[in-house]
Amino acid sequence: MANIELNEQELGRRESLGKLRELGINPYPAAEYKVNATAAQIAAEYDPEKGNLQDVTIAGRIMSRRIMGAASFIELQDSTGRIQVYIKRDEICPGEDKTLYNTVFKKLLDIGDIIGIRGFAFFTQTGQLSVHAKELTVLSKSLRVLPIVKTDADGTVHDGFSDPELRYRQRYVDLIVNPSVKDVFVKRAKIIAAMKEVFNSAGCLEVETPILQPIPGGATARPFITHHNALDVDMYLRIANELYLKRLIVGGFDGVYEFAKNFRNEGMDKTHNPEFTCVEMYIAYKDYLWMMQFTENMLEKVSIAANGTTEADVMGHKIDFRAPYRRLRILDAIKEYAGVDVAGMDEAALRATCAKLGVETDPTMGAGKLIDAIFGDYCEKNLIQPTFIIDYPVEMSPLTKRCRYDDSLTERFELFVAGKELANAYSELNDPVDQLSRFEEQAALKSKGDDEAMYIDYDFVRALEFGMPPTSGIGIGIDRLTMFLTGAETIQDVLFFPTMRPEKF
Repeated sequence: MANIELNEQELGRRESLGKLRELGINPYPAAEYKVNATAAQIAAEYDPEKGNLQDVTIAGRIMSRRIMGAASFIELQDSTGRIQVYIKRDEICPGEDKTLYNTVFKKLLDIGDIIGIRGFAFFTQTGQLSVHAKELTVLSKSLRVLPIVKTDADGTVHDGFSDPELRYRQRYVDLIVNPSVKDVFVKRAKIIAAMKEVFNSAGCLEVETPILQPIPGGATARPFITHHNALDVDMYLRIANELYLKRLIVGGFDGVYEFAKNFRNEGMDKTHNPEFTCVEMYIAYKDYLWMMQFTENMLEKVSIAANGTTEADVMGHKIDFRAPYRRLRILDAIKEYAGVDVAGMDEAALRATCAKLGVETDPTMGAGKLIDAIFGDYCEKNLIQPTFIIDYPVEMSPLTKRCRYDDSLTERFELFVAGKELANAYSELNDPVDQLSRFEEQAALKSKGDDEAMYIDYDFVRALEFGMPPTSGIGIGIDRLTMFLTGAETIQDVLFFPTMRPEKF
């Protein structure tokens, strides 16, 4: 940082910092500053007829100011919004010494500085709710210049801090100058809180499982690899927490869930980030049919908690999360949208069908991935309103129980909204012999060069050999769900700090 060249304004702020210290004012005081009100609270509660809020202490950032001789106005922003503050020289400097106003406030403070104000609420002659300052305290000197975002009377934003590269790298600035950004993350918190309430009411326990894992299990994805020095072994950042949560079902918990940070060493785009949040829930003695009903009812409640309605604008579509949702078998979806019946096809026939349809393939792809490629190219884009795609072929679902009416299929569903996958769920495979066989099939795919195929997790097979009750499980992408319920167009807009190429200083 020492080599960064400072512009004239930044140099001026550092000079002001030094002058504050010369005046005996600590620009970064350590003592607690006792706030008893917020901008939103004052706006909601002040009543001039009652004469309330006559001793308020607020703190926040200077966002604008108008200096007019012995009296001035500033706009103060705290975590709840903005409020005008009226500062009169003789009020904050009641004695002979006017340094606090004439020098500190007028010359040494800047937009972006954080101050504390003690005073009382009132309406100005123009009807503007304000705080009349009796005391001013410097709490933090800002050494960088904030972008000045201006909004005219028509609501048009000028000079906005809108460049994605800057917004994602400097999210702290984005949050300061673009208040709507904070609203997205407040909604994200509401979404998670509402989901936890539903899971808890279903009798599930929130738990934690390892992020560092000896085997990257629970999904087909390329992992991040790290090295554990003390054990001298390579380990993996988890790609999913599924196998650990099912171990807890084996251990006797009837229902568990975890909001997990997962990591997949794959591509980045508007809907994928290498680090992402997923909730997985597992509940004993249930199946995928029960889970479909649970999921649609939960998402209806979560949508209402976030937006007060079941409707949301998602990627240009008006989506209604009100239950129930359409259910469509994956092979029927391919027949409907691709015009081919792939039921019973072996790998060679599927590869020929992909070639006929113009679906791109590579030699490492087995039957499951070939079917998935056809589905991805021809079906997903048509699944706009919430739709459960169900009954996947065994080759596509190595952790799923075989379908009760057709053992070439599995009791699995994926939920699609606006052409994107939102959830993945199964009647969980609890037959240890079948599970080991499925793992071995995945290992064969890995030997063909499929670096996303699953590893064999022998300890998980051993856990199943002790007996796991019939169980249903689901995984839901929290980042994508937040995108859908906030109208965000990219996953980067719902992550405080999305993954980016390192910045050069």
